[in-house]
Order: sequence, then C-alpha cells, then structure tokens
Amino acid sequence: MALSATLHHFAVQLADVDRGVYEDLELRVARHPSETLEYMLTRILAYCLQYEEGIVFSEGGISATDEPAVQIRDLTGRVTAWIEVGAPDADRVHRGSKLAGRAAIYTHRDPAKVLAQYAGKKIHRAEDIPLYSVDRSFIDAAVALIDRRNTATLSVTEGVLYLDLNGTSLRGEITEHRLGQA
Repeated sequence: MALSATLHHFAVQLADVDRGVYEDLELRVARHPSETLEYMLTRILAYCLQYEEGIVFSEGGISATDEPAVQIRDLTGRVTAWIEVGAPDADRVHRGSKLAGRAAIYTHRDPAKVLAQYAGKKIHRAEDIPLYSVDRSFIDAAVALIDRRNTATLSVTEGVLYLDLNGTSLRGEITEHRLGQA
C-alpha cells in the first residue's frame, strides 16, 4: 500500500522588513512521504520570503516534474516567478528562468556544492538567478520543533531570519549567492 502525504498546518505571522511585506498566512502543506522535513521547511521559508499576490505551492509537491516547488502567477495565470528548493538540476532552472523571466533557488544544503553543479551548464540568465542558502543549524533546530499544527512568527531584517516556532525562538542567516558566479 502506498504511503500518503502528511498534512501540516502553519499559521504564520510574516514581517519581512527588508521588502515591506506584513501578512498573516494560513498554510496547509502536504509533505510527500519521500520529502524530508528540512526540504519542507525550506519550501515554506521560500514561500514566505517570496510572498506576493499569486504565490502558490506546486500542486504536485516534490513529485511534480514540470513545476517548481513554489511559483507566482499573475491574474491571467502566467507564471511570473519560478522558485526552486534544494538542488534542482540545471535544466529545470534553465527552463524556469526562460518560462517565468524570474527564478530563484532556496537551499538547505551546502551552497558551494549546489553552485558547483551549475558550473559550465547552460542556464538562461544565470547571473540574474539568486541562490539563497539558509544556515544549516537554523534549519536543524527548526525541524526539531515542527508538529502537525504549528504557529510561527517570521521576521526578516537585513538578511537575518527571526523565527518563533511553536513557542521557541530561533535566529539564522540567509545568504544570497548568484548562479553566474559559480
């Protein structure tokens, strides 16, 4: 019998001072049986840190081969931002950048290794694509706090994440790299 997805609920108060975004979000996130908690948390962070009108998680989750983990669509349904998580292959990033015009990658992995996999690969406008890496110790600490129902306050200021997750406060850095500088 196939395993089914686990549904997680996140009530997030988002205060992204860097972008001037302040929202209360109710996120219902289906975690595929093969998806790690680290990947799911990075996917949620990507959603929050890219939040704007029209943002959605991909319908197929991590098993979607033709969609990114997170995307932003305009009112006509056209994809305007292609947001990947983890260490997607160069072909996916290339395709997403061409399709949407704007792409980004969020990773919980070693950014040097992720960037190295793109060296010498053809990626549309690679120099314009940011790779955001999140402190691994921050990810590990936050993952240990995740329940099926979660309350969170996420504040972002000057590239520093302040997360209160289920009553525990964490602080971590988010660092921006560029694919074209790999």
